[in-house]
Amino acid sequence: MAAIEQTDRVAGTMSTDIASPQEGTGTAQRRRPWGMIKGFGRTEGALLSGATTTALFYGVSDVLVGEPAVDARTIALFLWLFAVMLWCAFGVVRHADSLAEMLGEPYGTLILTLAVIVIEVSVISAVMLHGENQPALARDTMFAVLMIILNAMVGLALLLGGLRHGEQHYNLQGAKAFLAVLVPLSVLTMVLPSYTSSTEHPMFTPPQALFFAAMTVVLYGVFLLIQTVRHKNQFVEPGVWVEAAPSPLVPDDTAHEHGHHAVVSVPYHAVLLLLTILPVVLLSKKLAVFVDYGIETMRAPDALGGLIVATLVLAPEGLGALRAARADRLQRSVNILLGSALATISLTVPAVLMIGLVTGRNVALGLDQVEMILLLLTLAVSSLTFTGGRTNILQGAIHLALFFAFIALIFSP
Repeated sequence: MAAIEQTDRVAGTMSTDIASPQEGTGTAQRRRPWGMIKGFGRTEGALLSGATTTALFYGVSDVLVGEPAVDARTIALFLWLFAVMLWCAFGVVRHADSLAEMLGEPYGTLILTLAVIVIEVSVISAVMLHGENQPALARDTMFAVLMIILNAMVGLALLLGGLRHGEQHYNLQGAKAFLAVLVPLSVLTMVLPSYTSSTEHPMFTPPQALFFAAMTVVLYGVFLLIQTVRHKNQFVEPGVWVEAAPSPLVPDDTAHEHGHHAVVSVPYHAVLLLLTILPVVLLSKKLAVFVDYGIETMRAPDALGGLIVATLVLAPEGLGALRAARADRLQRSVNILLGSALATISLTVPAVLMIGLVTGRNVALGLDQVEMILLLLTLAVSSLTFTGGRTNILQGAIHLALFFAFIALIFSP
């Protein structure tokens, strides 16, 4: 009898143990949707914040914005918009980085570059079309983008990478390919207009605008063919061949170096990348109200508007490039920085020229003499920096000196 009672107690215990996991599983299933929602809110806070801010600024715009004035309310609204758009831009870069890890180079940095260019064109277009005609805004923004990328970001990347790793290596052929397109396009679109005789102002005539817009797009298309199809090996780490690279759709082991959340899937990150860009594009029109007001009524330097737009666009991308340089992945940093500079000239110039032709707005692209000197000096130094295959802190210091000169000349031309 004792044996039978002991057997019954064991059986009862086993039945209880078997039932508990089932009950726990049911509880977990009931709690999973709420947990998924909370997890999505934590990882996609930028998207949710951008959507909420967009709804508020478009739903109650008259009450919220009203007439801008030099007061604490206007400054707070500007900082709110700028912070939310910057947060969304970081979200865009995070999803682009996830796609980069799954698709590999050079497709990853290409996606990142194109996403940032969409934001850049949206903000420039919004500010161009709001308020009074500002023919030099696009030029000032593109010039600021080039100065920030080629001097500030390149300088910091080389300086931080050099301090941590001594000399760093990159793929020489890829860097030369970037510069081979970037140098002539920069001169043709930002220097040449100041010397053409068809107009009195440093801008293209409509036929010239159509020709140079088409030429830059075609040349960039040829570059993309080289980068993604015919000579992909020139844009990966030195000594690494495309055939030996990690297969697509397999996350990189160094994912933690980019500082973002877990990689999910290509469709997931592609859709959320587009959704996170959307608030930035829509809020650009609202940000333009404050930028335009500051430039027109507060007598701020004209170039300051371009610097604000460039900072908003480039901050997340620059952070990714700096992380890559500190992790001794200089090739990825080079792809991001030089690729962004090239895309700015190749895609933003045609976009603003077409906007100017369609809307009848003047678009002045030609730089003044001081800016020309800075641009040509930057291109010359960049050609020296990226034609040796190795970098150190000296090149970084030189590029940073050029950037500080650019900042000083904005406020004291």
